[in-house]
This record gives sequence, C-alpha cells and structure tokens, in this order.
Amino acid sequence: MSTPRADQLDPAVLAALGNLELVARWVVDGFITGLHRSPRKGFSVEFAEHRPYIAGDDLRYLDWRIAGRADRWVVKQFEEETNARAMLVLDVSASMQWTGDPARLTKLAYAERLASAMALLLLRQRDAVGLVRFDAGLKNLVPARAQRAQWRRLMAAFTAPGGGRDSDVAGALLQAGRMVRRPGFVVLLSDLLTDAAPVADAARTLRARGHEVLVLHIMDPAERDFPDSGEARYRDPESLNEVPASPGDVRSTYQTTVQEALADWRSALGRAGARYALAYTNEPFGRPLRHLVGVNGRGAMV
Repeated sequence: MSTPRADQLDPAVLAALGNLELVARWVVDGFITGLHRSPRKGFSVEFAEHRPYIAGDDLRYLDWRIAGRADRWVVKQFEEETNARAMLVLDVSASMQWTGDPARLTKLAYAERLASAMALLLLRQRDAVGLVRFDAGLKNLVPARAQRAQWRRLMAAFTAPGGGRDSDVAGALLQAGRMVRRPGFVVLLSDLLTDAAPVADAARTLRARGHEVLVLHIMDPAERDFPDSGEARYRDPESLNEVPASPGDVRSTYQTTVQEALADWRSALGRAGARYALAYTNEPFGRPLRHLVGVNGRGAMV
C-alpha cells in the first residue's frame, strides 16, 4: 500500500505531526511527487525563439517543420521558468485567528502553512520569494530573494506577532507590488473581511504594472455553512460588536449573504485582472497549491 501524500492529508492532522517548517517540507515533497505524475503540470519550459542551426546543436531541438517547408535550419530555444519573483502577502489580523471547530486549524495557522509551502516550492526552483505580513499596518517586510538563507528569513518572519483588529489589505498589496521591481507574482492570503473595492483597485494597479495577482480567500467551513449551535451571541473579533441570534432563524439569510459576498469578490477581482480562489481550512494544502501551477493556463508560477 502506497504512503499517502502529505499535500492530500487533513491539514489539522498534518499540522499535529510537525512544526511549520517540517509541514511545509512534507507538503512540497508530496506536491512535487504529484506533479511528476502529471508531466504537463510540472516544472515546465516555454518556447522562446528560433535561432540558426550551428553544427553540433542537439538535433532534438531542430524545428523539422520549418526545415521541411522553407529549407531553413533553425533550432528552438526555450526559456526556463526559474527566475520569477513572487511576494506572498499574509493577513495576520485578529479575524484570521478564528476557527469554527477546535479540531480544525485557525485560518491563520492554515494560511501560514500554505504560505510557507508556497515559499519553499518557489525557492526550490530558484525563484525569488518575499513576504509581507500585515494587519491594520505592515508587520513584516521580507524582500524577495532566491538565496539559500531566504528560507530562514521567512521562517523567522512567520513567527512574529500579529493580531491587530483591522486589516489593510489594499495597502499591503500595493507595498508588495513596490517590492517587486519587474513584473512578477503577488499572492494574497486573507479572509477578506474588508471592503472589496479598495482591494480590487490595488489589484488593478498591480496588474497595470505587469504583475500577476492571485487572491486566496481563506475561509473556515463554518463561515460558509453556519452550523447549528443553539442560541448564541456572535462577536466580530476585530470590531468586537456582538449580535444575539438563533442559527435556525438566520442560517438561510446568512448563507445567501455569504454566497453573494463571494460572488462579489470573484467578480470585482476578475474585473481587476486578478485570479481568485477559495481555500477552506479543512481542505488539503495540495488543492490551493495547484492554483500556483496555472491550471487555467495563465500566470503559471511553477
């Protein structure tokens, strides 16, 4: 019987077996194993240009179609996708420290492990990766580097405190864009408990500068389902506002509102040119990681 891949395991079970660094390594090892089983989704190369054939060139790269049609001998050149620059933008505000079930990871714990796996995946293919942690303001800025010591810098930054009662998502995105001098990738991990318009405007600005923008909306399943828990008072962890309610009375309205909000986010970010994906905290890390491989054929990072 084959050993289950770490990127397909329950995130909470995996997190209980090791620390942040160890979990990231397990997830990436499992994820890469899965990529190798699907060669078209692996570390790819892209055609760049033709150049005249020179005696001694590998005949595997000779373009036989042009040779046959035009009697011209040229070879294909490929550009390896190994020099990208990426910034991970991690929301560490108070709302991210919530979970709807003690058996699940908090949204922040899930996002930290996912971000660390993304960073390690990029570093292993010699891409430069940096980190912006934020709540109401910027908490940590780690410029993008591809050096071996970068992994240690990122691990140190992940352990820094956060927990502010607000989240300036737009400001953090714009800061990340300023830290990548040439077109690269900006990946936001946030629960998006904020207004969509300024975030979409920031994403549009990044796209205008040539950056690819991927937004991973981190959600606990309870935020989607609103499970029955009897009479209760519900408190916003950032504003501390409380509302008494019975789940049975408000579930249907709540679920409709959530679906409308998700549709609004998807629409606003889509119009801004950003990619948007949901990541639930009970989903294996492999699923959101696959958004990095450009499953939609645009903006592949790995």
